[in-house]
Amino acid sequence: MLLYFLDLFGVAVFSISGALAAGRLELDLLGVVVLASLTAIGGGTLRDVLMNRHPVFWMANPTYLMVICAAALGTVLYVQFLPIPAQALLVADALGLAVFALTGAQLAEAARLHPLIVVLMGTMTGVAGGVMRDIFSNQVPLLLRQDIYATAAIVGIALYLVLKALGLKPSWAFWTGMALVMGLRLSAIFLGWHLPVFRHPY
Repeated sequence: MLLYFLDLFGVAVFSISGALAAGRLELDLLGVVVLASLTAIGGGTLRDVLMNRHPVFWMANPTYLMVICAAALGTVLYVQFLPIPAQALLVADALGLAVFALTGAQLAEAARLHPLIVVLMGTMTGVAGGVMRDIFSNQVPLLLRQDIYATAAIVGIALYLVLKALGLKPSWAFWTGMALVMGLRLSAIFLGWHLPVFRHPY
C-alpha cells in the first residue's frame, strides 16, 4: 500500500509539472490536463505497451486519471493566489522519479526480462513522461541535457539489481536503489552535479 500511495504521489507531482508547463504555453484547461497526463503517465503507458501489458495500468485503475485531473486543475487554481515553491516541487519530483524508476524496473523484472531491459524499462517509466512534456513544450528534453536525471534512474536501478544478485533482501535492495536515485537527483539540483558536455572542437 505504501508503494501504491507513493506511486499516486509521483503521478500528482508529475501532473503539477505538466500543468505548469502548460501555463507557460498559455494553453486552455483541456491543454493543461492533456499535458499533465502526458507527463504523469506517459512513461508508464509506453512501458506497458512495449511489455505487452494489458490493460494499461491507468485503464485498469482509473484512480490515476482522477489524481491527474485533481492535481492539474488544483494547480491552475493554486497559482492564481500563490506561487508553487520551486525547490519543494523539485524535491517531490526527485521522489516521483525514484518511485517510477524502481517500480517500473520491478515490473520488467517480474516479466523475466534481461537486466539491461529491466534498467531500460525502469528508466523509461521515470523519464519518458517528462520527455513528452518537453517535446510538446518545444524544449530540449531534460533527458538530453547535462543535468543528472535519467542517469540517476539508471544508476539506482543498476544498484538495485546488483544488490539483489548479491543476495540482499529484495525490499532492502529496492529502498536502497530508490534512495540512490533521489540522492543523485537532489545532488544535481542543490550541488550542481552534472555530466560532462560534448563540445565539437571544430
